[in-house]
Amino acid sequence: MVIVMKANAKENQIMSIKKKLEELGFMVHVSKGENQCVLGLVGDTTTINENQIEAIECVDKVMRVQAPYKRGNRLFHPDDSIIKVDELTIGGKELAIIAGPCAVESEEQLIHIAKDVKRAGANFLRGGAYKPRTSPYSFQGMEEEGLKILLEAKKITGLPIVTEVMSVELVDKICQYADVLQIGARNMQNFDLLKEVGRCNKTVLLKRGMSATIEELLMSAEYIMSEGNEKVVLCERGIRTFETFTRNTLDLSAIPVLKKLSHLPVIVDPSHAAGKWWLIEPLAKAAIAVGADGLEIEVHYDPANALSDGPQSLKPKKFEALMDSIRVIAKTQNKIV
Repeated sequence: MVIVMKANAKENQIMSIKKKLEELGFMVHVSKGENQCVLGLVGDTTTINENQIEAIECVDKVMRVQAPYKRGNRLFHPDDSIIKVDELTIGGKELAIIAGPCAVESEEQLIHIAKDVKRAGANFLRGGAYKPRTSPYSFQGMEEEGLKILLEAKKITGLPIVTEVMSVELVDKICQYADVLQIGARNMQNFDLLKEVGRCNKTVLLKRGMSATIEELLMSAEYIMSEGNEKVVLCERGIRTFETFTRNTLDLSAIPVLKKLSHLPVIVDPSHAAGKWWLIEPLAKAAIAVGADGLEIEVHYDPANALSDGPQSLKPKKFEALMDSIRVIAKTQNKIV
């Protein structure tokens, strides 16, 4: 249930209603936008008579939320969420550009790439220290040594770190190094992990599962937010279809749908969607054109010898050209890079 307050509602009136509802056993989420305040109720609201609430002078209207996701629902939070990471933001006018190698391979490799992507305009650095791989015989990452290298790259470039967390046991350790915790597609419905990152104070980048519906993605975000962490960024990275030419099929329609249903920022990972480096630029431009709040792109100076995802990695010069091209598209969406 959502209670929309009148524009002239006073703070003490809002807090009085909130207190009464909490005494009835409801969790109440207060969202203040530019023009109005909204109270979102979580709990069994079937016993509430909305006519009685609407009779309160400072209440504009009451709406029942039919969708199972509450905190991520735009009805609960009419304005777009803007999430702050260090001095940067995800959501809002400035696009978040997350770039770097799929996996940290060495200090020289990562710092070289970090400097290149920052020079081209990236504002976040990605890199995997723990790698979920389809084959147990593939490179599994440098683990904590990789995290230390990521932190060193941040000290040199100033770029906040985005890296994946694969298990509950690793959350505390990775929180000591990373600024943004990435939940990969394979872990989108690892509910214990979602609850654990929901208890920390780090921004969480939640990737859509390869066969997940939009509602399932939003319900996974709800797991994180229900534990108190509302700093969630959604990521469309392609879904599995009958098509085999590309690694996945990028669902561009998911971006405006998610923006309509939810207030959470939405970014796109064209690298994992395409699986082919030459498709990344057109898909990235299309993603910005339909309203994405940012991109996550794999960059490597030697893709042919990369230990992970070489075929979908851009060389630094190609990444620089991509940045130039998306600046043009960003202007059409009143965004800046």
